[in-house]
Amino acid sequence: MELREALYTTRAMRRITGAPIPPEIQARILDAAVRAPSAGNTQTWRFLLVDDPDVKSRLAEIYRDCMSSFGRAFYGARTVEAEATRDDPESQRHLRVMRSSDYLADNFQRYLLLFAFGTDDLYSLLPALWNAMLAARGEGVGGTLTRMLAARSAEVFDILGVPAEGGWQMAACVAFGWPTGRWGIAERSPVEDVTYQDRWGQPIAFPIEGPLWP
Repeated sequence: MELREALYTTRAMRRITGAPIPPEIQARILDAAVRAPSAGNTQTWRFLLVDDPDVKSRLAEIYRDCMSSFGRAFYGARTVEAEATRDDPESQRHLRVMRSSDYLADNFQRYLLLFAFGTDDLYSLLPALWNAMLAARGEGVGGTLTRMLAARSAEVFDILGVPAEGGWQMAACVAFGWPTGRWGIAERSPVEDVTYQDRWGQPIAFPIEGPLWP
């Protein structure tokens, strides 16, 4: 796959078939993750791949509760507004995202889960997980990154057997699966609307008129 295709079409893919991901594909995803930049090359990261049905079932209960308690509350006002203005394109986009997020919560036990943990260098974990998602995209596997379980990290650590000592923190989790939808470029605000140059509020000095792929 050409690099720019991977960059432009790797987006959150939550709806999945539930079919298993072969070990050789899992291996390529994990190997790509550890090739990511590491601050000072310390590599103080640990990854935990979860595919055990019983473990995933226990995590799914917590995830659904977190989604109900925190996720829905965080977007509550925006969702109420969107439901009242369903003809507005932005409201339609928001409601699609919420339905997709609900699908993830309702089906959490069906995904292959990759957790990333660190101690003093959580920043290096995000490029590592992005590497994993790009590698998955190259295999036709979808993924979505979530930090929802961090709200109940003590319970998650207990389920996963993460040692209490050592100062481990959960950076995020990526849920992988074979997508049912089509790959495509995600709708985003134009670069010019969200980017400044040299000083805050100063427009960039050149036009972009994206997306610039294909």
